Amino acid sequence: MNPADAASAAPRAQHDKFEELIEGMLERGFGVCNDFLSPALLISLRSRLRSLYADQEMKAAGVGRSDGFRESGKIRGDVIHWLEPNVDPAEDELLAQLKSFVEHLNSTCYAGIRSQEFHFALYPSASGYKRHLDQFKSDAGRLFSLVIYLNDVWLDSDGGQLRVYPAGGQLEGLDVYPKAGRAVFFRADELEHEVIPAPLRERLSVAGWFKK
Repeated sequence: MNPADAASAAPRAQHDKFEELIEGMLERGFGVCNDFLSPALLISLRSRLRSLYADQEMKAAGVGRSDGFRESGKIRGDVIHWLEPNVDPAEDELLAQLKSFVEHLNSTCYAGIRSQEFHFALYPSASGYKRHLDQFKSDAGRLFSLVIYLNDVWLDSDGGQLRVYPAGGQLEGLDVYPKAGRAVFFRADELEHEVIPAPLRERLSVAGWFKK
């Protein structure tokens, strides 16, 4: 492939990934795209998360917001670190890709997204997050949720799956396993979901929201 062809192929590949996530969400309530990240970016983000964790720069996550925020190990067991621009090259590359996704959503779906917030998340072994919605009752700002997995070589037998409930009240969910580079996309105010513990492994991801 010559340089001109390679340059034109890259946007088409990204466009296809975005469309795969959107179409899945419209058809069944959640979209899944494997290989959402390039292998090089996946490795860099995983290394960045590990470094933050080793330096104790990741903090226990909580539930709620503002004066209602509280740490809650009984509900969720992850530690997080918010992504910021101009701090790390891998974070900048990911934020640029997410910005492109926002532009695609706004131009093709008239989504009205004005901002985004994303964080690294690490679930220690045997920790999870109980069934919930991502949108706060007191704040309808979160429109869409996106989770991108950073784990290395994950087997279904390892557990740690995202269990989603597309029909809302149904008792049995559908499982999405946290394969490396896989992305999951859904409406923050509609899709109930939970993180099933992985008994023997840590679970690594980037997660966040597109907001109005």
